[in-house]
Amino acid sequence: MGKEVDLKKGELSRHVNKALKAISDGYIIAIPLEHTYAFACDAFKHDSVRAMNVLHGSPLFTSAQVLVGSSKTAQGVVREITPDISALMKKFWPGLLSLNLKPQLGLSWDLGDANQLDRISIRVPKSKFAKALLAKSGPLAVTSGSRIGMPAPKELSDIFVLHSDLAFQFNSGKLRQGASTTVVEADTEGVRVLREGAISLAEIQAISPSARLI
Repeated sequence: MGKEVDLKKGELSRHVNKALKAISDGYIIAIPLEHTYAFACDAFKHDSVRAMNVLHGSPLFTSAQVLVGSSKTAQGVVREITPDISALMKKFWPGLLSLNLKPQLGLSWDLGDANQLDRISIRVPKSKFAKALLAKSGPLAVTSGSRIGMPAPKELSDIFVLHSDLAFQFNSGKLRQGASTTVVEADTEGVRVLREGAISLAEIQAISPSARLI
């Protein structure tokens, strides 16, 4: 399942460089996020994203999530950031807030939906390795490291793929249990909470009083 790299040993910068080389060459890697391991690849490499979605078992026209290193990077790939969304980014990023926003027009990527949905799910994670990687890689397309319908993998041993499917697996041990991300979407009527997770509706409403749970 790809060479395993122990993130608790050696220099973080060397591990990041291995990951950068792999994704720039078009490979898929497994990385630890806050509470789960995820597959990741360069968001702008169509074949890599397609292969990752197949590995995850994503239905056709399902868009992979995008991870970025900062709200500034997010502003380069999404459009129509409202004041409320900007305030939510400032308050909860890095963290467990996923924002469903409209991508910039003309981006040379296909996250799995053939660019038909006109929405991407975007987030700035706070896990140490992901943050360090994103600071150098630019946007990454990600999916859960498990097949659809299976529990989120807390350890690398929970990932079941062929040796040839991944370039590297970056091991941070068994990850802590925790709530899923809260998913928020902006529309012409304001902020909608599509899924209440680690960040409560009340916390969202403290920033965006008109936010409503759908």
